[in-house]
Amino acid sequence: MMHVRHEPVRRPTAAWWRLGLTSWLLAATVIACGARFEPPEFPSGEIEADRLVFERGAAALEERNWRRAREYFVQIRDNYPQSQYRAEARLSIGDTFEGEGTLGAYVQAIDEYQDFLTLHPTHPRAAYAQYKIGLVHFHQMRRAERDQTQTMNAVQEFEAFISLYPNHELMPEVRQRLREARDRLSEHDFVVGHFYYRFRNIDGAISRFREILNDDPAYTRRDEVYFYLAEALVRRNLTVEAIPYFARLLDEFEASEYAEQARTRIAELEAGDAR
Repeated sequence: MMHVRHEPVRRPTAAWWRLGLTSWLLAATVIACGARFEPPEFPSGEIEADRLVFERGAAALEERNWRRAREYFVQIRDNYPQSQYRAEARLSIGDTFEGEGTLGAYVQAIDEYQDFLTLHPTHPRAAYAQYKIGLVHFHQMRRAERDQTQTMNAVQEFEAFISLYPNHELMPEVRQRLREARDRLSEHDFVVGHFYYRFRNIDGAISRFREILNDDPAYTRRDEVYFYLAEALVRRNLTVEAIPYFARLLDEFEASEYAEQARTRIAELEAGDAR
């Protein structure tokens, strides 16, 4: 009688189980996520590889592809310690975060610019980093009736730029941004003063309006400050003090929306008919 030889059943080893599980998870990930993000290919072993990486980052930055640009610049920062592009790459990392424009990205942008200034205080681009710190705060300024912490930070950083780099080519833009930030602070104070005026806290209104003129004599909209300060003084029967503010309004802001009212009030006050 012929005997049939039966081969023993081979059970899968632990290694095979791990391989199968890994393959399954990889397939599931591809199916769930769709097209996978392909990381940028960094040149290696090439002459001037750092230059090629930096150029790719600069191109991505120009295209506003913030994430990809940052990956190239981080590669320069972390893997090419002797590269002539390393400092510029560090600065550009800050630019990618600024470009994203989220609150979290703004925090990271400021950190990058401050790190640049700490590591490269005499670098030709240090002024740019200082300007960008102010600009990131400027981007986050809130409306006049809201908290003005970011506005005050912007003013502080722009003033630091003016002190440190008085002859820099960015000075006109810095001064323009600084004027806008100071206007926002003065507008905030005016909102408070006008609130006091409307609700008959006349002394509080007078104090706030005078504070604006003392702290920011170049405030762009000081015509309305002149007008309401003069009206508040009239309400306190301080006519002699009020008339010069109406007059300044007419002298400095001939086309102001308050000009006609100021002219009328001067005539009334000088005729002794103020109410």
